[in-house]
Amino acid sequence: MSTKEPSEIARTAVATGVKKAHLRWDKVLVGSFLAGAYIAFGGLVAITVSAGLDPARWGSLPTLFTGAAFTLGLVLVLIAGSHLLTGNMLLVPISAMTGRLGWGDVARNFTLVLVGNLAGALFVAYFLAVQTGVIGDVGSDAGTPGALAYERLAGIAEAKGLHETSWQVFLRALGCNWLVCLAVWISLAADSVSGKVIGIFFPIMAFVAMGFDHLIANMFFLPAAIFAGVPGLGWDDTIRNWGLAFAGNLVGAVVFVATSYWYLYLRDEPEPS
Repeated sequence: MSTKEPSEIARTAVATGVKKAHLRWDKVLVGSFLAGAYIAFGGLVAITVSAGLDPARWGSLPTLFTGAAFTLGLVLVLIAGSHLLTGNMLLVPISAMTGRLGWGDVARNFTLVLVGNLAGALFVAYFLAVQTGVIGDVGSDAGTPGALAYERLAGIAEAKGLHETSWQVFLRALGCNWLVCLAVWISLAADSVSGKVIGIFFPIMAFVAMGFDHLIANMFFLPAAIFAGVPGLGWDDTIRNWGLAFAGNLVGAVVFVATSYWYLYLRDEPEPS
């Protein structure tokens, strides 16, 4: 399995960011819808495999199972091909830092991808999670698979939407996208599908197991909980979480990954003519 050196990864990241920023708007929206749906699929399977596991017996293992299953989302995004905002927070800004893009290109790309990701995540949350009955609702019969999934979703959504302080959401989002962007970075190092999957798995499993906040994942978890009737959770809680998660994800990507690796491997390279 061939791999790239870090300096080669940096150049590949720039080329990838430039390509993403120059795509036609309609292709960006379609690809972003798919990415939002793929992350939601990861969230849905993570809920179903960890539902019904009593922490009194299993301890923290349910969070490990949740993280391992959730990796499906980024595997689909990066290998099947689509546009995820949290990954683009690395790829597009690092391209702008080298002079290959303008900051207006960054803002345009972020806006289009955000809209598409939200649409894809909401589609899966409403139609494929709740309307299918995979996730039950507040009135589901106790002990059924739907009820167990509902209880697991409710626990995740209440923690993120109701119990985390603003500062905690921001910091958890920062740590989350630091790890997500490292997963993207490592996947660029590998030329084989197996190498990319292995590179994606550990950082994604880690951020989910630690309970960090991923904006697009929360675009699935929180609306799905509202659609399923989780009491006490509203759209005001959801939008607050999204705003803080966006800010933390952006800082984690731009400061700790894009800027760091631009400084290490690209800063002293001559700018393109």
